[in-house]
Amino acid sequence: MSVYDKLHQLGIALPPVAVPAAAYVPFVQTGKLVFISGHIAKRDGKPWTGQLGLNTTTDEGKAAARAIAIDLLGTLEAAARAAGTDLDGVKRIVKVMSLVNSTPTYTEQHLVTNGASELFGEVFGPAIGAHARSAFGVAQIPMGACVEIELIAELA
Repeated sequence: MSVYDKLHQLGIALPPVAVPAAAYVPFVQTGKLVFISGHIAKRDGKPWTGQLGLNTTTDEGKAAARAIAIDLLGTLEAAARAAGTDLDGVKRIVKVMSLVNSTPTYTEQHLVTNGASELFGEVFGPAIGAHARSAFGVAQIPMGACVEIELIAELA
């Protein structure tokens, strides 16, 4: 089954690449690796704000991370197309780095990040979607977003 068939089966439509909010580009390719800039959580087209451990639950954070993963897939598709392929040409999701806007006592950043990690596994399968990962708690994220995630992928 192609990645696009899996996305269709999951009811996921990929968004266009977001316009950067500052002085950076959405992705950079070097060799076969694609580095995708951090994407913040959005809900209804606006920053999904909140702080885990204060006014946002782990389940809400996990849903926000899943939403980010969908946005990251849209950017990854654009990067793959720029390289002459598409999402079926992704050889491996290499690394996910997640920043979770959280209180000093909140310790479930890893569970929040599962929202993205699990989606990559669903879409690409374990051989391609399983990845190295870091999940950090931070004091704040741009625009008050609850989660920000960046991605490194390898193209075939």
